Amino acid sequence: MTFRRFASALAALAAAVLAACSPVKVLNGLVPTDTYQFEGGIAYGSAPRQRLDVYQPLPSTLTARGARPLVVFFFGGTWSSGDRASYRFIGEALAARGAVVVVPDYGLSPAFTYPVFVRDSALAVKWALDNAAQWGADPRQVYVMGHSSGGYNAAMVALDARWLAEVGASPKQLAGWIGLAGPYDFLPIGDPQAQAAFNWPDTPRDSQPLAHVGPDAPRTLLLAASKDHLVDPDRNTGRMAAALRAAGVPVQVQRFDNLSHVTLIGAFARPVQWLGGPVLPPVVGFLGLASEPSHKGAR
Repeated sequence: MTFRRFASALAALAAAVLAACSPVKVLNGLVPTDTYQFEGGIAYGSAPRQRLDVYQPLPSTLTARGARPLVVFFFGGTWSSGDRASYRFIGEALAARGAVVVVPDYGLSPAFTYPVFVRDSALAVKWALDNAAQWGADPRQVYVMGHSSGGYNAAMVALDARWLAEVGASPKQLAGWIGLAGPYDFLPIGDPQAQAAFNWPDTPRDSQPLAHVGPDAPRTLLLAASKDHLVDPDRNTGRMAAALRAAGVPVQVQRFDNLSHVTLIGAFARPVQWLGGPVLPPVVGFLGLASEPSHKGAR
C-alpha cells in the first residue's frame, strides 16, 4: 500500500469512528471492484425498503468449487440509520473469497419499530433460502451475519423461531449465524434511538435474543471489540457465548483488543485491515472459505 493510500484509509476510518455507527460509505472507494459480480435493488417484499443487493464470486471461482455458502449480512445503525449500498466492502470481502453475499435494507425507526425490522430480516433470509441455488450457493449453507443492531437482527432470526416461522421457514435451515458486536441483552434501554426503535418502556422481554437461546440454535461465531463503548462486550457477547455453551451449541468467540465498535466492521475492508484486528480470518474459517481472495484483482 502506498503512503497516500495508507493515509486515505486512515482518514476514512477516522471519519467512520467519529460517525459512530453511521454507514462507512467512504470505505467503498478503497476496495477492489473487479473481484465479484453484483446485482442490486432486488425486491424481497413489497415495501420500499424491502430491497437487497447480491454479491457473487466470479464465474471462474464458481466452476472451480461448485456451490458456495450464502451470507445474509445485516448492517448496524441503532435500527434508525443505514443502507445496503454502504456495505459494498463487506460484500467484496466475502465474495472475493467464495461466498454469495446478500445485503438487505430493512425498515428503520422511527417510521418502523420493533418487530418490523426483525420481520423484514426474516423475510430477507427466507428469500435467500428460496433463491440460494439460483445464485450459485448451496441452500444448506445459508448463514446470517450482522454488526451492531444488525447483529441483533441476525440473532433474532437465528434464535427466535417465530420470525422465520411466520414466512414458512425455520432456523434449523441455517448453517450458522455470526454476530459482530451485537446487542443481545440490553434491557432497560438507555439510548434514545434504541428507546424509539423498541417503544420503550413498553418493550417486551422476549425482544431480547438471549431469551431465546436453546439447544436447537445454529452453530455460532461471535466477534467483539474489547474497546467497545457502545455495546458492552461482556454483557452481550460474553453472556450470549455462555448461554449458547450451556445449551450445548457449538460457539466460537474472539475479542480484539485493538479495535472499537466501529473499527471492528471497518477492518473487513482490505485497505484498513492493518488496524490491529484480523477480523476476516475467523469469519472465513467459520464459513469454510479460502483464507485468501480467489481472484488476483483482490490482492
